[in-house]
Amino acid sequence: MQKELDYTSPDIEMRILEASHLEVPPADEPDRQYYYIAKAREIIKEKAKEAGRPLLFYSKCFGCQMNAKDSEKLSGILHAVGYAEAGREEDADFVIYNTCTVRENANNKVYGRLGYLNGFKQKNPNMIIALCGCMMQEEKVVAKIRQSYRFVDLIFGTHNIFKFAELIVKTFEQQGMVVDIWEGTSQVVEHLPIERKYRFKSGVNIMFGCNNFCSYCIVPYVRGRERSREPEEIIREIKDCVADGVIEIMLLGQNVNSYGKTLEHPITFAQLLKQITQIEGLERIRFMTSHPKDLSDELIAVMAGSEKICRHLHLPLQSGSSRLLKQMNRHYTKEQYLELVDKIRAAVPDIALTTDIIVGFPGETEEDFEETMDVVRRVGFDSAFTFIYSKRTGTPAASMEDQVPEDVIRQRFDRLLKAVQEIASQKAELLTGEVQDVLVETINHQDKEYVTGRLSNNSVVHLKGDESLIGRILPVRLDECRGFYYYGSVAE
Repeated sequence: MQKELDYTSPDIEMRILEASHLEVPPADEPDRQYYYIAKAREIIKEKAKEAGRPLLFYSKCFGCQMNAKDSEKLSGILHAVGYAEAGREEDADFVIYNTCTVRENANNKVYGRLGYLNGFKQKNPNMIIALCGCMMQEEKVVAKIRQSYRFVDLIFGTHNIFKFAELIVKTFEQQGMVVDIWEGTSQVVEHLPIERKYRFKSGVNIMFGCNNFCSYCIVPYVRGRERSREPEEIIREIKDCVADGVIEIMLLGQNVNSYGKTLEHPITFAQLLKQITQIEGLERIRFMTSHPKDLSDELIAVMAGSEKICRHLHLPLQSGSSRLLKQMNRHYTKEQYLELVDKIRAAVPDIALTTDIIVGFPGETEEDFEETMDVVRRVGFDSAFTFIYSKRTGTPAASMEDQVPEDVIRQRFDRLLKAVQEIASQKAELLTGEVQDVLVETINHQDKEYVTGRLSNNSVVHLKGDESLIGRILPVRLDECRGFYYYGSVAE
């Protein structure tokens, strides 16, 4: 898959060169980081000379699209300081895991990978192992790593990813594990190197953090309070991406619908979105995640009024029980959610709705679960991410009574999954035979004679083709539906 450095500022190399002549690091960001990028380059250059080969890095991202965007920043900085990319962890001189802690199994995956890495670290003591992201914002996690994984070299969290170059230098200069965890920040640091995964589409952060404090969710504790970027900065970044060949943008935030509330001059997400639709050369706009309590009539009108905005909305339900929704601190009822769905479908009839649903929240009764099943049937989601409740220490739900027995949760989960899949398959089948635009994204992983792309509604389509089609939007006839994806052919 092609990767490219996206220079969010055209003079980025000049800024690194200018910083290389400074004797002390500047106090202001991002100039301070350019100083450390230049300094890290010298260190890596010397280490590569000693090794007789280029030094390699390996970056692994766990979790959400916010983490994926952060990992693009990490890779951009690693390239900027002189590392080349390795295909495998065991070949790398620098390994970084960007972690997720939304569910316990995400933590366990990281611990498992660290155990695997330990053997390679023993064979190559010069290997640097770094951990960052949401998991590192938990004190108990950092304490466990300090005690049981002492071979880790660098730990930092979600608030100071922009300091990565500075932390790389510190890791080389300091003996022992470097730990730099911030409890929170009001800073939003722009204009640092970033490596886009795709040349034709990109995620763009519009805000960071979350103020919702759903009772089951640890995100506000590890991502911090909401911080919105200035609209001018967002527009500038998108225009730079479009000038560099990007035709699809994904606007990212823990709750994009509350964008702009923290700015000195507040602006709504709908107002921002309307500005973005006016950018010439931008053909597709996506966004996530939308909280139902903040989805306004103004936003629905903007979505209905622009063909650039993709016909897909991810609208997390979590539960269909109004009683449980109150316990979850979601700030809407079952009836309000259904009313919102009706509004959206009235304005945008061809929209695909996807959702998140939790099974087994503390105190969930069979009646509560049937309320969820009722919403699933009435809405007819095009797809749903279904999760078994995961107890996260530090959240209010973790200490709630009436934790649901595991066998009951599993039985309900299987029933829900079956219903979701049956409904989604029926809805997908309705598009068979239609001609729809497909953005071709990759060579198909199973069959190299095919390429894979997405419809505006986010459904996956496979069609015969080669690498020359990647990054193009093509009219494709949806010849065959395979439940959750299609086989198609370019329409004549």
